[in-house]
Formats: sequence, C-alpha cells, structure tokens
Amino acid sequence: MSSCGLAVTPDNLSEWLTLGKQLAKQLGVDHSAMDDIQRLRIYHYYLPVYFWCRSQVAAHKAAGATTALVLGISAPQGCGKTTIVEQLQQLFEWTGGRAASVSIDDFYLAHRDQIALRESHPDNRLLAMRGNAGTHDLRLGRETVEALRALMQPGASMQVPRYNKSAYEGQGDRAPKETWPKVTGPLDIVLFEGWMSGFAARPAEDNQQLAKIDPGLVKVNELLAEYAGMWDALVDAWLVVRIGDPQWVFQWRLQAEERMRATGRPGMSDDQIADFVSRFQPAYQAYLGGLYAQGPTTSRPGKTLVVEVDQNRSPLSQQPPRPSSFA
Repeated sequence: MSSCGLAVTPDNLSEWLTLGKQLAKQLGVDHSAMDDIQRLRIYHYYLPVYFWCRSQVAAHKAAGATTALVLGISAPQGCGKTTIVEQLQQLFEWTGGRAASVSIDDFYLAHRDQIALRESHPDNRLLAMRGNAGTHDLRLGRETVEALRALMQPGASMQVPRYNKSAYEGQGDRAPKETWPKVTGPLDIVLFEGWMSGFAARPAEDNQQLAKIDPGLVKVNELLAEYAGMWDALVDAWLVVRIGDPQWVFQWRLQAEERMRATGRPGMSDDQIADFVSRFQPAYQAYLGGLYAQGPTTSRPGKTLVVEVDQNRSPLSQQPPRPSSFA
C-alpha cells in the first residue's frame, strides 16, 4: 500500500472493507474465510492499485482533460495481468464509473499480414509468429485507443477489435468484426495492457549486444522504435507489474496449459511451450532492465506506479525503491 501512497485510517476503513468485500465477490472468494494469499492480493495489491488509478482519473479531470484517462499496463505474460485488469474494470463500474479495457494482443497483424512478415524475414524466428514488436497493426491500435478515450458522450458507442488466437490451427487471425464487443460511453478510464508495453528501443550502438542476445532482435528493436510515438504517447499514466525473473513466464505458461488440458481443451506440449516462450525471452532480456530503471517510454513523475509480484503472483511485502524519475 505504501508504494501507492495509501494508508488505512479510521476515516476510510469503511470504504476499504466495502470495496474489499466487493473484490472478494468478483473473485469468487468468501471474504470471511480468505486465506493469507487472498487477503494479501485484495488488500495489498488490487485495492491499492484501484485507489491509485482513481486518484489519477480525478487528477486528469481536475487538469481539464476532455478525454478519458488512458492507463498503460506493462506486465509480463502469466503474471496476473488479465486478473488485475478485470478487477479494476469491474470495480470502477461497480462504484459508478465507466471503464474499458483493450490489449495489445487485440492488434496483432491479420493472418495474411503475419504470413507476409514471416516470409519477408525468413531467418528471423522472432518475427515468424505473433508476439514481438513488428507483429502488431500499430495504426489499428492507435485509432482504437484514440476513439476509446474520446468516447465521452452518454450513449456513444463503438466496437473494439478482438483477435482469435485459435484461428488457423493456433496461428491466429483478427476476429470477424461482427464478433467485436461494443463499448458504450462516457468512459472515465481506458485500460491498455500488454506484455511489452512501454519498452524503449535501444540505440543503434547497442545492435551488437542485441545480436548476441538473439540475431533477430536487431530488427525487432528497429520496429519497436515506432511504438513510443504510435501507442505509448497516448498513455496518461502507467502501471508496471515487475517480476524477479523472466524465466517464471515459462512456469506460468505451463500452469495455464495444464489447466486447459484438465478441462479437456487442447493445449501445447511442454516442448511447444518452451519454444513459444523462448521467442519472448530475448525482448525481456533486452528491455526489462530499462523499463524497471527508467520507467515506460512516456512515463512522467507522479504518474507511474510499480508493483513487484513474486512467483505466486502476490505482491512483495517489501516493494523495490521507487526510481527518482517516477516520483
């Protein structure tokens, strides 16, 4: 809570308990019988982050903004990003606000364009399938986020793109437009999340170092340079979910696939998971250090919150010191 600048006092205790009970309900948890991990996540993670986001929305409006606040959420795959987004969105709506969420995954290239990208870079395994910088439709993403944040009139609505990861035997494709969900305004906040959101491209003099990590990373880094202006510039405030070891992503993915297989749905083998995750590890190795030290590309003082979670996706009791650039 301290990293969010919050403290429970006699004046706000009732609100904390009311919202904590609502979060427990959203998560399908009995508030009166929560275990230590459930209590930790609700009262030291989800709820403090919600209060911080709410304060950002209030400051955004007080500054005279005529658009919804765009919150960029940068969090590695499997660390609980979907859960925190869902809880924030539901809690904003339960308290009378309006929120919408969108993922960078929704803006992967259409199947035909991903095939063309792969064929134009036949020796680059990082661009062979969706995931890394260069495999997104930046224009579609920008137009969508711009339209969402401008959705301020009561009753105004729009459809939000979605991506079907199971299409073409798992290669994926953009979902048909008639299946896209509709969002209705006016919105207070747009939650814009991604595993590589806010990553800063490295300078050209680092190309040799990048090539040592993975030869394909040099081209990915070149393509990443476009994201700051196209996407990150739309973000008003940032939430960074920090992890101690990117290798945890493999275990988290393995757990997810095991849950899928347990329900009878097809899942990847352990070898397929290792190959899939290995295509993201070079970017983590190249960019996470900069993200954690300097913040996302467009972070500004007072508008970036970092929460570190452990391998069980729970917040650390001792959060890392906040870099001066985040203060």
